Amino acid sequence: MSALPVAIIQFETPPAHVMSQAGEQHHWFIAATSLKPDEYLVVRPDLGEALPDPASLSAAILSGSWAMVTDHAEWSERTAAWIRGAMDSQLPLLGVCYGHQLMAYALGGKVGDNPRGWEGGSQQIVRHADCAGDALLGALPEKFSAWLSHRQSVLEPPVGAQVLGASAMEPCQIIRYSPQALSVQFHPEFTSAIMAACQPTSQAHEPEPVWPLRLLQAFCQQQRPAQRLA
Repeated sequence: MSALPVAIIQFETPPAHVMSQAGEQHHWFIAATSLKPDEYLVVRPDLGEALPDPASLSAAILSGSWAMVTDHAEWSERTAAWIRGAMDSQLPLLGVCYGHQLMAYALGGKVGDNPRGWEGGSQQIVRHADCAGDALLGALPEKFSAWLSHRQSVLEPPVGAQVLGASAMEPCQIIRYSPQALSVQFHPEFTSAIMAACQPTSQAHEPEPVWPLRLLQAFCQQQRPAQRLA
């Protein structure tokens, strides 16, 4: 028996100056989770790659991007349709930043420019009391820091989704869609070095956030027991 892989679905590449300093999005997730080469696969729908059959995966992470969901790029719309199918298949999903917004959009929510402006650097996230019984979110403290960098936001969550966290500028920091699927506006995969590369004027000297990273690692570890015949 061998475990099914976690798909890291990457949306486009960072600007050249970020790439030169920090690499690509999938590098950040691999480093953060310590996934081994046989435990993940990288999928690039923006390059025309087909999205995998949800039955072939143990879980999927949807990355951030410098694109905008409201641009409705072909690869983004195709991934939105895939998300709906993955939800039907009860595939564990974790959306991050762009992936957070794309999941909300795909499932019937509204995404657009944050009327409060751009949110970046180290910010305080307040988790809602409803997180207490959540298998992944219950371990989070009431307040924790996280790296953020985004202009667009989930303006209206999908009907039936639970908003479980907020910041001063962003009411929809954490959304739970089903027992298997959630998304976060913040970047659990970021380090201070990645934050500094993405936004040199940010407070990248702030202490490394601990709880977002633990959440990301717990998501991947929870899905690893899924098995298939070798």
